[in-house]
Amino acid sequence: MSAPAYQQMIFVNLPVNDLDASKKFFTELGYSINAQFSDENATSVVISDTIVAMLLTKPFYSTFTDKEIADATKTSEVLVCLSAESREKVDELVEKAVAAGGTASPRTQDMGFMYGRAFDDLDGHTWEVVWMDPSAVQG
Repeated sequence: MSAPAYQQMIFVNLPVNDLDASKKFFTELGYSINAQFSDENATSVVISDTIVAMLLTKPFYSTFTDKEIADATKTSEVLVCLSAESREKVDELVEKAVAAGGTASPRTQDMGFMYGRAFDDLDGHTWEVVWMDPSAVQG
């Protein structure tokens, strides 16, 4: 029996103003917290088996970089894009984000075979949510 194939993971590290508020926001979206990698400086938000958002207090985040920390409410630092299994799931996640205190982007991308919306979390980080018709991807 061969070993399972390695699955590369992504850890998105984001600076936050209020770690407890951010933790609450992401759990209200339906994500879980990995307590093993969480403390008073960081919270590990499990988005999927291969995607983790590390929410870091700004002082802790600054130990990983010599650069100025961007104010995501004023500048775009990164666009994090998550896939969704349907158009309805795109809308559902954005609606959950708004209910939890986030802000929906006024833009909706609807190209028929692809549908996407976006929201900003409590610190202004932009999260895009996109569904793509699987038959459009198959060659």
